[in-house]
Amino acid sequence: MRNEILLQLVESAQDGIVIAEKEGEDTILVYVNPAFERLTGYSADEILYQDCRFLQGEDTDLGAVKVIRHAIDEQAPVRTVLKNYRKDGSVFWNELSVTPFYDELDQITYYIGIQKDVTTQVELALELEAAHETIQKLSEQLSNPL
Repeated sequence: MRNEILLQLVESAQDGIVIAEKEGEDTILVYVNPAFERLTGYSADEILYQDCRFLQGEDTDLGAVKVIRHAIDEQAPVRTVLKNYRKDGSVFWNELSVTPFYDELDQITYYIGIQKDVTTQVELALELEAAHETIQKLSEQLSNPL
C-alpha cells in the first residue's frame, strides 16, 4: 500500500518529476509524471526511453547544461535554471533539481529530476534588466548633451 500512496503523491505533484537511468553519456527517461507532460506538451508515450536532451534547443544555455553534466559525472546533486522547449516549440524556463539515487550496493541506478516552472519569474527578470539598461542609456544621454 505504501508504494501506491507514493505513486499517487508523485502523480499529483504540481512540479514535473522525472526518473532517469544513466546509460553511457545519455540519461534515459524511464518515468515522467503528469505535471511534466503538461509543462512540456509531450506525453509519456512520446518520450520515455529517450535522453532528456530533446527539450534543449539552440538557445539553451550550454553553461547550465555543463553544470548538470558535471554534477552527473561527479555523482552529485545539482540545481540550476534551464531554458528548454515544449513540443510546440515555445520556450519555458525551469528550475531543475537533479538528485542521484543509490542502490543497496552504493551504485547510482537512477536520477530523480524535479522541474519547477519559473518561466514567469525569468521573463519578468529579463524585462526588468532590459528596462534598466534602457534607463541607463537615457540617463547617459541626458547627462552628456550634444
